Amino acid sequence: MPKHVAVVGGGMAGLAAACILASRGVSISLFEAGNHLGGRARSVNYKDVKLDNGQHLLLGAYKETLALLKLAGVNESQAMMRLPLQLSMLDLSKKSRFSFKACSVLPAPLHILAGLLFAKGASLSEQLSAIKLMVWMKVSHFKLLQDEPLEGFLQRENQSETLIKNLWEPICLAALNTPLALASTQIFLNVLRDSFANKKTDSDLLLPKVDLGALLAEPLASYIQQHGGEVKTNCVINNITPTDAGFLLNNERTFSHAIIACAPHQLSHLSINLPNFSEHFHYQPITTIYLQYAENTKLPQAMTGLVGSLAQWVFDKGILCNQNGLMAVVISAHAPFDIPREALAARVAEELKNAFPQLDKPLWHKVITEKRATFSCNVNLPRPANTTAHPNLFIAGDYTYSDYPATIEGAVRSGINASNCIINS
Repeated sequence: MPKHVAVVGGGMAGLAAACILASRGVSISLFEAGNHLGGRARSVNYKDVKLDNGQHLLLGAYKETLALLKLAGVNESQAMMRLPLQLSMLDLSKKSRFSFKACSVLPAPLHILAGLLFAKGASLSEQLSAIKLMVWMKVSHFKLLQDEPLEGFLQRENQSETLIKNLWEPICLAALNTPLALASTQIFLNVLRDSFANKKTDSDLLLPKVDLGALLAEPLASYIQQHGGEVKTNCVINNITPTDAGFLLNNERTFSHAIIACAPHQLSHLSINLPNFSEHFHYQPITTIYLQYAENTKLPQAMTGLVGSLAQWVFDKGILCNQNGLMAVVISAHAPFDIPREALAARVAEELKNAFPQLDKPLWHKVITEKRATFSCNVNLPRPANTTAHPNLFIAGDYTYSDYPATIEGAVRSGINASNCIINS
């Protein structure tokens, strides 16, 4: 009997699963409850400007995501700016700078060790302690005997406040979106393993030069449709009923297999017997503040980190996307704000003025907060598998890929794993 697969959820996990199935000639129908695809990686229009719901970046180590985009016909050099790993951090409280850049002429992991040795803003003893920690990671194969919070791990490994605030914490927030006091050291090490220990290009930063819709959702959806798949938005699936023939959706259509690619807290809305995965997960927000300055406004670099401030990262969208004068400021894993959005934007604009005195007053702003941007990647977090108690019913989502935090790559790998379960059945 030919397979006809229903994919419920049009985020990155659902799109990845549907693409892989479509590439293998499997008939698929993808259903998304909202009016857009891509989940948390999407774009919105404001003042005739396309704004992403959050500033995302990829790593060279995100092999499955890059392969998927290539499959869908995305030209990497046109869609993304690839840069060797580098951090440029401004500490506004101490008026100091820290910079780190991977060495371009050495192979991995020597390119990282050399970068640490010549990091600016750190003393020789701090540089050596960071190198010692990296060597330990490599020798131990990036494995802990027992998981623990990243903050305590770094302190025990004699990482100074300067290194933690300017190196390890920014990487943790960018990759795990979880405070150091809660973040899983093992998951953090997994990301470093894939990024630092194999090919030199694995640690590259890939910054989108187009909006997230154009980079991710649109080409993936187009690929699915070009290969005979069905993609439907504004289509809410409330009822999934197991039958002898497979699964009946909303008492209307029957499919041989189904992949539920929803967030864990959304699974309870489906009338099918699944464990309550949501009880294991807490969430972390991400707020992005867009500030539009005069078109001739430009920062020294496409991406700058900030320390000692509310703002953590600022991206110059003029350098990245030709949106001249537009800055995207990111605040990750923060406590709920007790100030209005106008006041928040004004405070962030003031911080940018302190960091970059040449900035004038912004012309307008837009604040976008994703309250459940990612699950909180806590220590020893229970993560479900793709399989369920129902044969031919699978789940997908970044929360099911246990080696990674809530990243685009984790979602894509999960979707691919779920699709392979069907292909190989």
